[in-house]
Amino acid sequence: MTTKLAGSFPVLPTPFCNDGTIDEPDFLAVIDFAIESGSDGVVYPGVASEVDTLTPEERRRQVVLLGERIAGRIPIVIGASDPDPKAAARHIAQAAAIGAAAAMVMAPLHLANDIAAQIAYFKEVSAGAGVPIMLQNQPKPIGAGLTPEEVAGIASAVPAIRYIKEETPPCGQHLTRIKAAANGSLEAIFGGAGGRYITDELARGAAGTMPASELADIHAALVHAWQQGDVKTARKLYSASLPLLNFQAIFRMHMTKEVLRRRGVIRNVFVRGKGPKFDDGDRAELAALIADADLPYKHHIPS
Repeated sequence: MTTKLAGSFPVLPTPFCNDGTIDEPDFLAVIDFAIESGSDGVVYPGVASEVDTLTPEERRRQVVLLGERIAGRIPIVIGASDPDPKAAARHIAQAAAIGAAAAMVMAPLHLANDIAAQIAYFKEVSAGAGVPIMLQNQPKPIGAGLTPEEVAGIASAVPAIRYIKEETPPCGQHLTRIKAAANGSLEAIFGGAGGRYITDELARGAAGTMPASELADIHAALVHAWQQGDVKTARKLYSASLPLLNFQAIFRMHMTKEVLRRRGVIRNVFVRGKGPKFDDGDRAELAALIADADLPYKHHIPS
């Protein structure tokens, strides 16, 4: 696909069975949920997919499954990050092979703010790439936490970089500064950070957002309302969903999977990744937050 990317692109989780193995039927159900939610595209695998816990074989298999299930219906952005440029290049090659719209590569933490080294890295991973590159700027300690001007400088030196996903706070200010420094040379800039700053990012010209998946229909409705000039509806959806996004910032994949389970999308909520787990009080609070939000779900109403 060569269409310019825009809209809501949820990052898909990796569902696991209770024994820790990948639950492929649940993964296919999540893909269907994203499409039926009106998402403009999907992202996989990313940090929210527990990508760092996947074996190379699992990662390749999941990307194949994703490409087959989507079958060209909406754009796919493949997460291709790896500190080893040769491994990242292999992920990018697989993205091109399945017809992805872009491959997303995080600026590596170990190269920090050595911009010459970052440029060399991105030139190596994108050499011969058959798909546009999206530079993901994650804050430390996951990513390099580049300044906006450094992001624009790397993109200027590596023509294959056509998109930016900016996640280093303050995200809105950084998006404005990247736009100014890039001076129209990029196709688009997306927001991330779980969608917690989405209205600020859209107001500053973001092409869209890449949140987690549990509110895919709400985020699609929010972004589409904004695109149609209905800012009031977009801001109303943002305000109503923000307490849930705030909870998600702490519990990450546990929250995503529990909400998807309550919405009847997946069966299992096993998480391989590290981080805080729910206790009974958290589950009760989540139930209260869902009830308080009273969101206009398109389908799969939470139980």
